[in-house]
Amino acid sequence: MFERYKYIFNIALEAVFLNKFRSVLTALGIIFGVAAVITMMAIGNGAKKEILDQMKLVGVNNIIITQKPEKSKTTNSQESSDQSSQSENQDNRKNKGKFSPGLSLKDAESIKAIIPTVMTVSPEVIYETDIIKDGIKTSAKLTGVTPDFFKVFSLTLEDGEMFNQEQLKDGKPVCIIGPSLKSKFFPSSEAVGKDIKCGPIWLRVVGVLKKREISQTSIDNLGISDYNNSLYAPIQTLLRRYKDRAMITAASLHGATEYNDGEMSIFSSESSESTSKNQIDKIVVQVKESSLILPTTEILKKMMIRRHAGVEDMEIKVPELLLKQEQRTKDIFNIVLGAIASISLLVGGIGIMNIMLASVMERIKEIGIRQAIGATKRDIILQFLTEATLISISGGLIGIILGLALSKAIMEITSILTIVSPVSILISFGVSASVGIIFGYMPAKRAAKQDPVESLRYE
Repeated sequence: MFERYKYIFNIALEAVFLNKFRSVLTALGIIFGVAAVITMMAIGNGAKKEILDQMKLVGVNNIIITQKPEKSKTTNSQESSDQSSQSENQDNRKNKGKFSPGLSLKDAESIKAIIPTVMTVSPEVIYETDIIKDGIKTSAKLTGVTPDFFKVFSLTLEDGEMFNQEQLKDGKPVCIIGPSLKSKFFPSSEAVGKDIKCGPIWLRVVGVLKKREISQTSIDNLGISDYNNSLYAPIQTLLRRYKDRAMITAASLHGATEYNDGEMSIFSSESSESTSKNQIDKIVVQVKESSLILPTTEILKKMMIRRHAGVEDMEIKVPELLLKQEQRTKDIFNIVLGAIASISLLVGGIGIMNIMLASVMERIKEIGIRQAIGATKRDIILQFLTEATLISISGGLIGIILGLALSKAIMEITSILTIVSPVSILISFGVSASVGIIFGYMPAKRAAKQDPVESLRYE
């Protein structure tokens, strides 16, 4: 029995190689179909990984409260200028006689104390500053935080220790630096225990963060800091030793610049004018469960407006929901692309059926001779079915190689992350083999139905 099947396989293989050019043309639909499916799924997997990585960067179940940016005073056209002025006048009439103190530490403390669904609250004060050490100078973000900041964004230390209670309470001149700053200022020595100058103040390094991969695109799109190139100090350190915008002084009323020991103590804030009344720049609220994000956001909005004397001068964003919406959009896009790619497999299957039907008509006399010397209908079916399957499997293998190459090329040329999964290879190869069997069966059955006598007389 084995010898019989081996003989049938050899005949089918010989027929495929006898018409190499036609076999390749027949397999083209399968080749491009498999390659397209693998490439599309690789792009989809890459997009999914990027979204998951971005979710890790913005933290899980986080709600971000920031000050509302100032409206632009200049517009590109008279119409947009009029609309802006009208909107501003409406806001002014609505908020007439109201004064908002802006974002403050009191807001963060109230959120944590009042809302039961909140797990952690992390206030931030952010300044752009120059860092100097042994004649080396660079610009970086100096951020005033609490230890909850590192929990919210899952940041861990590679060396040193976290701020202790004394440092937090008294605003001690200490800091934790990112790995990029460590490499720049302490390339061959320990950073912990050393001093580094941030603007006019010397801070002692007590810890170094572990490196975290983060792209410039993520920094721009998500509005997050480059953790590797940032410097973190206790929030009270910035408020006491640098600048507390909640404090009104004679100098601030006259627009003068404050000095500390002959050097400027005011750094460039992330949004100069809009932060002038805000003691802090950002509050990150982490809720206990994802299902509680939307109701907590609604409560936060009402609470903040009430605390700010009815003035809606803050923005509340939920990065995770935005990213999930982006993921859903990309999933739909990938499904559409995958469906289009799958059509190529269907077209390839139809191509195999057409070519095999034409092959049956060309080889009617051969079929008659095989039947005359003892071949059964089953043998004829197996022969033509094997030919179709060989073409589709060969096309599938070539398609896999082409798909891998295309995925690599797309990542190299466009910088779009592509991840080829074994599942996509198995699915595409399985479909290509199935296409050969399904679409090859009809021509094989037609060949087996040929009358031996009529086949021998066929010219």
